[in-house]
Amino acid sequence: MRLLLVEDDTKTASLLCERFRAEGIGIDHAANGKDGLAVAREGGFDVLVVDRMLPELNGTELVETLRKEGDDTPVLFLSALGEVDDRVAGFAAGGDDYLNKPYAFAELLARVTALARRGDSAQVTKVQLADLSLDLLARKARRGDVTLDLNNREFDLLAYLVSHQGKIVTRNMLLENVWNYGLDMQTNVVDVHISRLRAKLDKNFSPPLLHTKRGQGFILQAEA
Repeated sequence: MRLLLVEDDTKTASLLCERFRAEGIGIDHAANGKDGLAVAREGGFDVLVVDRMLPELNGTELVETLRKEGDDTPVLFLSALGEVDDRVAGFAAGGDDYLNKPYAFAELLARVTALARRGDSAQVTKVQLADLSLDLLARKARRGDVTLDLNNREFDLLAYLVSHQGKIVTRNMLLENVWNYGLDMQTNVVDVHISRLRAKLDKNFSPPLLHTKRGQGFILQAEA
């Protein structure tokens, strides 16, 4: 996967680039709308992650220009503007998804992954594993016809695990990306939340999806 991040906050941009690269995702960065438009026109990106409020050229103008030129690369808007009218304006400009600041990196990663895998625009915020489905926009999780009663942290945790389905996820990865903690903190918060999530995710369903790999971490998959 290759992303373009258009973000004028250098600290935020540096952190996001570091985290996406740690996930094995290629990422280019532009610090203003004018440069972002120029880089986006070069093509080759799976997803554009665009801040709404940019110098030179704002995010909606950038995306509107690309859409008029026939570029249909999926776009995720990032914004501190969380009102309904602001989100509507983002979608009207041609955006495919919209994430309000502040956000958990786990959710951003899951949404970007969903956009990159999209089959059609109606499915861009949905992720599936066996009978588990996540609607990242509505922040709802279901197994079959049953809606799972997850709190915000449990949903973020599940979203991160789903974005890494079939791969072992370590405690440090979860601490850094779901809780935004530093590495090697002495805390059992991950194990507590994994236990609670497993009770809601697997207790009354088959097959079990959330597995512990002793000494390594956790993996979400239909078979252990």
